[in-house]
Amino acid sequence: MGSELIPILQMGIYFIIGIMIILVLLYLYLMKPKTEKREKPETDEAILDDKTLKENKAKQDYGKFVGNLSKESIMEFMEFDEIVDSMIVRKNGNQYIMILQCNGVNYDLMSEQEKIAVEEGFVQFLNTLRFPIQLYIQSRTLNLRDIIEEYKSRIDNLTVEIDKIDAKIAQAKTMGNKALREKLEFEKRRKVNILEYGISITDYVEKLSSNKNVLQQRTYVVVSYYSAEIGGGIEKYSKEEIYNMCFSELYTRCQNIASALGNSQVSCSILDSEELAELLYIAYNRDEAELLQLSKALDAQYDSLYSTGKDVLQKKKEKLDKEINIAAIDMATDSILKADRQKQIEDLEFAINKEEKIKQKASELLDSYENQLDPRVFKLAKEEIKKSGKKEEKETPKKLEEAKKTTTKKKIVKRKKIED
Repeated sequence: MGSELIPILQMGIYFIIGIMIILVLLYLYLMKPKTEKREKPETDEAILDDKTLKENKAKQDYGKFVGNLSKESIMEFMEFDEIVDSMIVRKNGNQYIMILQCNGVNYDLMSEQEKIAVEEGFVQFLNTLRFPIQLYIQSRTLNLRDIIEEYKSRIDNLTVEIDKIDAKIAQAKTMGNKALREKLEFEKRRKVNILEYGISITDYVEKLSSNKNVLQQRTYVVVSYYSAEIGGGIEKYSKEEIYNMCFSELYTRCQNIASALGNSQVSCSILDSEELAELLYIAYNRDEAELLQLSKALDAQYDSLYSTGKDVLQKKKEKLDKEINIAAIDMATDSILKADRQKQIEDLEFAINKEEKIKQKASELLDSYENQLDPRVFKLAKEEIKKSGKKEEKETPKKLEEAKKTTTKKKIVKRKKIED
């Protein structure tokens, strides 16, 4: 009986296994069309449609994000309220910050005695501290824009000075003043050498400024003061009074720090509002600060809602200044020409008087020897003296006329140079 059941059980097991295989194959066959339907939409059009939907959704999300942004949320991110009167105001006016910029010392090049003096001065500074401070170091790309602009301004001024010297040299040549011309030519050579040196220095600094790998470190001392530190409770003080007391206390603290660091040969200066804005701008926008500097943004008036032209009164003032300068140049030129003409006339008059005095003196000497000379010789000598005087009188008007013509020519030449 047991041996007869074994084949029956085996057949039952085979039957069950066969049914399971059939069910599995049927399941796979039924699932195959669904898989094809899922893979079928993976075409270029379907991908583009899906991408467009994602982009539109992203734009909508970004628009909602920007729409939700407000001035208050941005100021919370910035972690300060405002910058006013060389102070950073934080926490709704409860904290005030003033920052000192410190210029370092060349410690490695000092002698041992100087190093000891610096260390002792710094120890003394630490011992005198009665309030907390923070040290902040900021690395910046070397910015030599202001120095380059100053160099270029000086080069332009030197060019103008050289042009003026050229005009004076031409004037000296016209007047025939050799000594003055040589002196002016020497001054011109000196100015030209300075100009060439300035141009080379400017080019070198511009190349140095274009190297973005050149960095500089600036060290700052951050001094804080809380309105809660005011004794006697702040409820009885107005907001303006609290502000003034905080400013006075911060300024006093910064002056004490600067005085104490001075013993270590470290010079300090309190940052003004614009310098504080630049410090925070670089801290929050380290990458963008290299491309767009805050000073350039302020010069371009990016912080203004609109830009305006020059005031009408300012334009009139500039026009009047220009007219005054032109009139002053004309007046100075006329005075020089008149003085030159007067000098030549005085020189001629002196020459005429000189000849007259010589004739008078010669006549007096001849009279003194009258008794010793032959009467005829005496008479002829007298007539000779008179003839020499008449000759000078005839030549004098011609010399005066020539002098006037010469001064008129000089005046025309000088006016042309001024107009050019």
